Amino acid sequence: MRTLIKHAVINGRCQDILIQDGQIQKIARGIETAADEEINAQGATAIPGLIDVHVHFREPGLTYKETIETGSHAAAHGGFTTVMTMPNVKPVVDTVDKVAAQVALNQENSLVKIAQYGALSADLVGQGAADLKAMARAGAMAFSNDGHGVQDAQTMLEAMRAAKAADRVISAHLEDDSLIQGGVINAGPTADRLGLPGMTGLSESTQLARDLVMAKETGVRYHVAHISTKESVAQVRLAKQMGLNVTAEVSPHHLFLDDGMIESDNPMFKMNPPLRSKEDRLTLIAGLLDGTIDMIATDHAPHSQEEKAGSMHDCSFGIVGLETAFPLVYTHFVKSGLVDLETALKWLVQKPKEVFGLENAGELLVGDQADIALLDLIHPYQIDPERFESKGKNTPFTGQEVYGKVLKTFVDGNLVYQAKKE
Repeated sequence: MRTLIKHAVINGRCQDILIQDGQIQKIARGIETAADEEINAQGATAIPGLIDVHVHFREPGLTYKETIETGSHAAAHGGFTTVMTMPNVKPVVDTVDKVAAQVALNQENSLVKIAQYGALSADLVGQGAADLKAMARAGAMAFSNDGHGVQDAQTMLEAMRAAKAADRVISAHLEDDSLIQGGVINAGPTADRLGLPGMTGLSESTQLARDLVMAKETGVRYHVAHISTKESVAQVRLAKQMGLNVTAEVSPHHLFLDDGMIESDNPMFKMNPPLRSKEDRLTLIAGLLDGTIDMIATDHAPHSQEEKAGSMHDCSFGIVGLETAFPLVYTHFVKSGLVDLETALKWLVQKPKEVFGLENAGELLVGDQADIALLDLIHPYQIDPERFESKGKNTPFTGQEVYGKVLKTFVDGNLVYQAKKE
């Protein structure tokens, strides 16, 4: 199968892309060759398919929130061609057999490439590390107890040693349960004004301090999921200066929202970790710019309408992010002039691929797999959850005007998403 994409903009120049059997064969201006399919990009910007190392697709067990199929459609709509799915489904992906079954289920139902996490311990909360080395052989690309902080230090130490032996990354959800105290929003003036229980940032930073000491001892590849506080950024920066093999991700919502923007008891602003202070948010941006934070990941967390209704007291934690991530990053960071598109793609493609060893993800280079997104960077549009492919419509960004609409997405040269004509 030969596909020719004509008149795409790559690095500011009009180029054509020739795809042969799922791989990029040539990128040049004015390619003239026979092709089974020719697509006129009409000046759309071509970028490598994005990579999200932190998503929740909810299948099996929680398919009323999302399925692998709907989640992969949401990914393609957002320009993502590779995602990494967390193990907190039902049953939890915590054994060799469950890893193998989940990998097969992913392959059967997904439009995009999925790399699967395995759990660090049984049912995410059990003491003692799971058999990480065997799960790695069965297809687990990394390990996490996302949704739960590892409360027992010995369990985390065992998991680090096992992950090191298996040459896999540990992605740590940092949360000391003894410091949460029923918090549903960041502790501070906004929580006090709204009469909501606050969640201190110490629940994150104290557990990070513990883990970094053990990461130094074991040499594990240690990754901080959804970093949210200025104290955590400072710790990661120091750990890198000390030569630890430590990386970190930040979510778009922690970059572009803070608790000072929460005007009312609105469930769409409830996520874990919570939106922190403006000072924390600006520190996260600075950490991303100076390389302390390596990448952007969405923590895509779909819920039903009923679960995100009422008060923050009772509703579920989490928001969707796959279909808003790129336009938010492009609008706030690239179009504003803070960084160039190449830098944004480093956070959304190159670093995720490098840190997690995702060798089958393309980077829009000759010889790579043809994972490509075509974008309209010129015309603004408003974020509308009713147009999401995800089952989840839970986002605080409804109505925001953004740039960077995804027009087409290709995985291994196959068209998996095409924007509807308006």
